[in-house]
Amino acid sequence: MRRPLTIAASTVALALSPAVQAQEVARAQIDGLARDVGRVESVRDVKDLQRFYAQYAQFGLWQEMADLFTEDAELIWADQTLRGKAAIAAFLHDHVGGVRGLAPGAVHGELIEEPLVNLSADGTAAQARWMGLVLAGDGEGGSRIEGGIYENDYAREGGVWKISRLHYFPQYEGDYENGWANYQNRELRQFPFHFTVDESGVPIPPPEGPAPAGNATLGQLEERIASLNAEDSVRNLQNAYGYYVDRKMWDDVVELFTADGVVEVAGVGTFSGPEGVRRAMELMGPQDLRAGELNDYPSFDTVVTVEKGGHEAYARGFALGMLGDRAAGTAGWEFQIFRNRFVLDGGLWKIREMRLYPMLKADYATGWGSGGTGHLPHGTLPAFTEAHPVTGQAVTIAGFAEAGATPLTGAAAAGGAAGPVAGDMQRFLDATRRLKRSWAYDGVVNVSSAYGYYIDDFHWLEMASIFAEQGNKHSPFAGFYLGKDRVQAAATTMWGAPPELRPGISFHWRFQPVIHVSHDGRSANLRTRLWQPRTGMRRADIQANSLYSPGFNTGMYPNDQAVLENGIWRLWSLTIDEHYMTSNNWKDGWAGVEPVSSEQAAGQSPLVERLPPDILMTQLGRRAEHFRGGTGETIAWPGILPMWFHYKNPVSGRVPERYWPDSVPGLGLPEARLISHGYQMPPNGPEQDGIHVELTPPEANQMAGN
Repeated sequence: MRRPLTIAASTVALALSPAVQAQEVARAQIDGLARDVGRVESVRDVKDLQRFYAQYAQFGLWQEMADLFTEDAELIWADQTLRGKAAIAAFLHDHVGGVRGLAPGAVHGELIEEPLVNLSADGTAAQARWMGLVLAGDGEGGSRIEGGIYENDYAREGGVWKISRLHYFPQYEGDYENGWANYQNRELRQFPFHFTVDESGVPIPPPEGPAPAGNATLGQLEERIASLNAEDSVRNLQNAYGYYVDRKMWDDVVELFTADGVVEVAGVGTFSGPEGVRRAMELMGPQDLRAGELNDYPSFDTVVTVEKGGHEAYARGFALGMLGDRAAGTAGWEFQIFRNRFVLDGGLWKIREMRLYPMLKADYATGWGSGGTGHLPHGTLPAFTEAHPVTGQAVTIAGFAEAGATPLTGAAAAGGAAGPVAGDMQRFLDATRRLKRSWAYDGVVNVSSAYGYYIDDFHWLEMASIFAEQGNKHSPFAGFYLGKDRVQAAATTMWGAPPELRPGISFHWRFQPVIHVSHDGRSANLRTRLWQPRTGMRRADIQANSLYSPGFNTGMYPNDQAVLENGIWRLWSLTIDEHYMTSNNWKDGWAGVEPVSSEQAAGQSPLVERLPPDILMTQLGRRAEHFRGGTGETIAWPGILPMWFHYKNPVSGRVPERYWPDSVPGLGLPEARLISHGYQMPPNGPEQDGIHVELTPPEANQMAGN
């Protein structure tokens, strides 16, 4: 087992004597901090390298994709192995459409998410596991769908991160007309993990030997750490926006913007100020969902770039619109690029401008093979947030107009965030603590991804082992199990031992995180999506509503928590709220699901009888209301299940209708709470440096309805 990362002076000293505060920080301490900063930055660089790979693929930029690789890189795609950048470039040219910039009407939705990254001890190499899915069409009726797992290697050459080995394991494939099925219509095997259980919670291992001598100043390192912290805040804000859009929570969306905020929807118009922002959102319909409405826009491949000075940032990514209105008889897709600008305003990050570029809109019945309608005009390229991460060159396409590179509004707002306290030693300790908070963000993402990968492969011992000793887990439609042994027993009792080959998989993509890290960087609250494409054999004896028929389910992990336990990030609590949306088969999609009565939808999991939970869902009161196995009338899609939040609006502090600020067991079982075990409670809403910022009257912050 690797030893965990040790960052010197890992907790802030709040009561240092004046003499200690005035101490000079030794050069070796600065060098050690510089190395630690660089290692956290390296994990981010590796993730962004893969995200740029996906973003370039979305516009047919095969040469830019190839330039992300080392000269002697290896690409393994199923049974095909290629070596060298030239061979890889030729493969990518054919794979993403055969033409630079994509042909008119063509689309290539490259979706790569759920990163689990491990840096080498010497900081010069890394490995990462990713989920992948491609939704492609040639604009002339041809379409392609393919999904699988990436296990990739990365190398740092001359201070620049590159892909040294891309290994893709295909798991399903098909076209739009027929939907997908298992790769080559075979039963699915498992693919090797590059990480152990403990390594999943340690993205950065301890360094080897003393830090190399350098000339970085403490002030320079403070700026780099502030940029890492800002990236976390902006990513949270971008992802929180996405969840509000899913539920058409326009009041909350408007409050995420600055007073002079702007929304530009390509081909539609520009909308300014709070009233304009609301009008732009209402293009998707009025506030709140009605029964039978679907307005999901899961976001993928998001790169966040913080500008020098730390008061301005950009986020660019891909949103997959999964839309429908049963009452109107409509269902469809939207492929969309977003490129948003954020500013630090009064100490809080806010959206200054939002630019949305619909690449296509397509009816569900006909799909995207013929290019759909309302797509981005051919010859338009939404600007990237930064230059190519390897070549350093601006990424453009000859004959294509770059969109969104010029800001719609003026200069960034004033910062206003609290700066470091006086005294070199105090500044140094505070800088190490702030760095630990960003290291925590990556640690939480890692262990969150590990959970999804382990349950996809039925690895129940490994899944239970990524929980803290006093951790707890929700089993769907049953209740909570407390402690690692009970977590493993529940999964094994319900699903049995992992098979060598399987007829199908319901994948558990966990992405689009909103992570609130505590002030000391040792605990965190976490929210992620459940996005569940499922695959199976293309056989006549598989029923349309089978567990393994092709289609989608969605849900939410709204109240997860994680802790740093003995130097390794572990899950403290996990809750799944499901299913928000289901589909019985590919052909009919989410619009083909008939309403059912509460009695038909109800029913506990058989696990309740086989191995009774420590906390039944029926004991959770309003928190389990309307969920199968819970309380009250059960709601199933196309009904609208309640959506719970662990946080208030991150800008305004607005309390959501359904607010649960702790783990689900924690509010009724004190011994299940983080704070009962020596951990800090992470902030829930507006915050600065892990400390909650109170913006609303105290009475408004009481938990709604509890």
